This record gives sequence, structure tokens and C-alpha cells, in this order.
Amino acid sequence: MHTGEKFMMVLASTLNLDGTPHNGHHTPGDRKSLADKFDYVMQGKKQVKADRYVSFGGLRMMLKGDPSAASRFELDQKLFILLRKV
Repeated sequence: MHTGEKFMMVLASTLNLDGTPHNGHHTPGDRKSLADKFDYVMQGKKQVKADRYVSFGGLRMMLKGDPSAASRFELDQKLFILLRKV
């Protein structure tokens, strides 16, 4: 990423296009998934119930925004961050 570039970022609880829960494994090419629509995907999990932090393998991200949106995520829930240039 470079200064001035625009990108789309999505936080999702599953990569399945039909919204069904993620089975814990993703093998590219198995079937179409949300990951196919993005350039970069990382799996993480929500940490600390009172805070809005998600850990992606040691990279900790603080979420800011409407608290009602963050309330849908549960402690230790697996989440995916997906990025692509627009």
C-alpha cells in the first residue's frame, strides 16, 4: 500500500459465500469463497471481551466505530480480515 491509495477492508466471521460457519480450514481451489474476491486474507480472533481488539498472528488491531457492530463478535471468535485495492 502506498499513501493515497484506496482499499476495501472487510472483517468477516466466515469465508463461505453462503454465510455458513467456517470449518477451520481453507484450501485455495476447494470451492469459491469470499477470499477469491480479495488480494490479502488473514485469520485472527477477537481478544478481551471489553475491548475491540483482534489478533492476527501477533499483529493486534484495534477496531473503532459503531459499538453495536462490534457486539456481534464474541470472545475468541475466529475472524478474517480481507483487503483489496479499489
